[in-house]
Amino acid sequence: MGEQDGDRRGWLRGAPPPRWVRALPLLLVAGVCVATLVSPSPLDIGFLLGAIPPLAVLSYGPAVTAVLGAAVIVMLDVPAFQLDRPGQTDVLTVFSVAALSVFVAFVRRRRDVQLDTERTIAEAAQRAVAPPVPERVGPVRCAGLYRAAQRGTLVGGDFFDVRESAHGVRAVLGDVQGHGLAAVATVSSLLGAFREAVLDQPDLASVAARLDRRLVVDSARVAHAELFATAVLVEFTPDADAVRVVACGHPPPLLLRDGAVTEVDVVPWTPLGLGLPGGAPVTARVLPLRPGDRLFLASDGVSEARDATGVFYPLLDRLPALAAGADPATTAGRVWTDVSRHCPDVRDDVTMLVLAPTPAAAR
Repeated sequence: MGEQDGDRRGWLRGAPPPRWVRALPLLLVAGVCVATLVSPSPLDIGFLLGAIPPLAVLSYGPAVTAVLGAAVIVMLDVPAFQLDRPGQTDVLTVFSVAALSVFVAFVRRRRDVQLDTERTIAEAAQRAVAPPVPERVGPVRCAGLYRAAQRGTLVGGDFFDVRESAHGVRAVLGDVQGHGLAAVATVSSLLGAFREAVLDQPDLASVAARLDRRLVVDSARVAHAELFATAVLVEFTPDADAVRVVACGHPPPLLLRDGAVTEVDVVPWTPLGLGLPGGAPVTARVLPLRPGDRLFLASDGVSEARDATGVFYPLLDRLPALAAGADPATTAGRVWTDVSRHCPDVRDDVTMLVLAPTPAAAR
């Protein structure tokens, strides 16, 4: 669930047209035929046939559009349809519209093929930057859900990842400065640094310091860049009986335990990219885990989603019921559905990561 589910573009933005749009030209042909055949007197509705080829362009290629255009011209000349004897000018007008519609359908089909190719390449590139998390990493079951604020994109200003290391399973969830495609370069840089640090660094604080250094270096290369990001990092021990948490300017994880939800008490640190304090090293909060415990990490796009009256989404109040009896993927899906109902027009990136460790004693 690390990618967007479904096609959010809408048929006016490049998605395939709905069935009723595809059926519209055929229904119009059938309607004109039935109306003219059952009417005792000629009907002056031949002008409706001129709309059929343009409607066909919305859903069909040049071949089907040409067939429908030819059918329209034939109907105009069939006496049985009693179309009030259309004149030669009417027939030539409909013929011109049909021919133009075939040309437009040909151009649209070529453009659709090109756009589909470019979209496939773009999606592959975005998935390479932020691939979906596996269902299980070591002793931890995982589910990630991401909804980018910018339509048509799979990557934006939020990021997450889960990796296994010699020191246990490590995960990160963060939010970089900016939104949409402009933030993808920073996201890619941070995720690359995280994946390297997970393998090299002996503790979670060192991983955070590596990410901070990455942003500081990137900012120095570009004048007035001032790159920064908030992030929360977690590390499960190899036996998954405890978790360490470091929060750098980001809301702490939520602990789901025995049907209740509590915020993990962490020592807050400055966002990444501003230079972690040198005098006071980052301290990881160590939390013992029990069988059945789960961690819920989310970006501020969840907690700051507002309804029509400006009320923030009550995540702490609703999460226990949404997570009851659910696996990580189902929990994330339920929360997203509930957020969408609370705030139908979400304008920020929404990111969730649900982690369910299985302690050695429970395996």
